[in-house]
Parts: sequence; structure tokens; C-alpha cells
Amino acid sequence: MTSLENAGNRGSDEWPLSGRRILVTGASGGIGTAICRALHRDGAQLAIHYGASRDQAESLAKEGAHGSVALQADLTSNDGPDGLWNAAVDTLGGVDVLVNNAGLWLPSPLEPEDEWASGWDANIALNLRASAWLTRRAVLDFKDNGGGAIISISSRSALRGDDAEHLAYGVAKAGLQNLMKGVARAYASQGVVAYSIAPAMVGTQMIVGHISEEKLAALPMGEVVPPEDVAETVAFLASGKARHMTGATLDITGADYVR
Repeated sequence: MTSLENAGNRGSDEWPLSGRRILVTGASGGIGTAICRALHRDGAQLAIHYGASRDQAESLAKEGAHGSVALQADLTSNDGPDGLWNAAVDTLGGVDVLVNNAGLWLPSPLEPEDEWASGWDANIALNLRASAWLTRRAVLDFKDNGGGAIISISSRSALRGDDAEHLAYGVAKAGLQNLMKGVARAYASQGVVAYSIAPAMVGTQMIVGHISEEKLAALPMGEVVPPEDVAETVAFLASGKARHMTGATLDITGADYVR
């Protein structure tokens, strides 16, 4: 029996994530906040990562009744991911689930050349490398401790490509998605499961304030994806009730992109 199954047995219908220790990166943004609230509701103890938004992260930690903590780290630095993982393990006593949520839609225009180069470097550093380094630490711990789950927030861009100004973003998210597939296949026998979630435009404050009425009307459902849809999917995958979905990518696009 894997650690995820054991943790699930410690829970209940009211608290399906009771006993589950979860690290959520990029937790102070719109999607991250929704994820933390869904996980708190279901009884998880969280390490809530933030880069600069300390007040938001600490407020989220206080919302949970299970000893959650806010942890700061620059995930684009060389030692940021390892430092965050060590801090989460030290404060929670271990990590059962890693949620790779940190990411930004960073531009990488073809011209001028220096912006193309810096855009690629920035996208790879934040949207792929940081999650890859955390995934490495998670796998090393999970395979020695009975298993665990890794849930990565990818993007519709990983499936269909992005626009001319954001080519590197789509590539980085596709790399992250491929990493989840590889981890799922390589470590399933050791109780490690891995999933990707690929949403379309999510209704964060930034998106809602800038999307045009014309773009909204062109969407099949006439609305962007609510952050809560992503959060509920994370909570379900973290519950250990869908272990045999390991390696899968779950699309949350409102039929804006259908494979």
C-alpha cells in the first residue's frame, strides 16, 4: 500500500485530505489561492510558497486549521527549489504531494534578439526548470518513503502551441507535461504518481480585467475557466482516488481546445 493510500485511509468523507502534507508553489496568485483553499477545505496541511506576496501567503496559511505555513523562495535561483523543498520537509515533517503551480506567461518575441534570448531563459527558468528541480527532490523522497503524488499545472499552450509572442512559454509547459509522463512511467512501481492539468485562460484578476468582450463571446462557454475548476481537480488528484490516471493530462478548457 502506498503512502497516498495510507493517507487516504486516515481521512474521512468530510476531510478527504486529512493527514496529507502538500507543497503548493506560486500559491499567492489567483490559481494558487484557489488551490490552497480547496486543499484546506479537504483537511490538508500546506506549505504555501510565495515569491514576493508575503501577506497573501501568510493570510492563506492562517485560513487553514491544520498547521499550514507560508514559505518564501526565489524558484529561478540556483538554490531556490532545493531550499524550498528542504524548508517544506522540515516544517511539515515531510511532503506527500507536490503541486507545481508557479509559472508566468512570459513573452519571447522574435525581435529584438536580446528579448528573444532573455524570454527563452526566463521561461525555461521559471516554467520548466524550477518545477523540474522540485520534481527531482519529490521523486527522491517519495520512492524511499512509500510513494507520493506530483501535480503540475501545465497549459493549453503545451498542447496546441502559443502565439508568436509566447513561443517559449508553450515549449516550457510542454516540457513540464512531458516530465510528468516520464516520471509516471519510470516510478509507478515505487508508488510515485504524476499528473498534468492543462487549463485554457483562467479567470484570474489579471485576465478578467483585460480580456475583451469579443474574446469572451468567442469562447464556447462564453467565459474563461474559473480558478476553482483547476483547484477542484488538484484536490481530487491529491486525494489518491485516481492513482491509475498517473501520466495523464487533464484538459480544463471549456471546449476552447478539444483533443
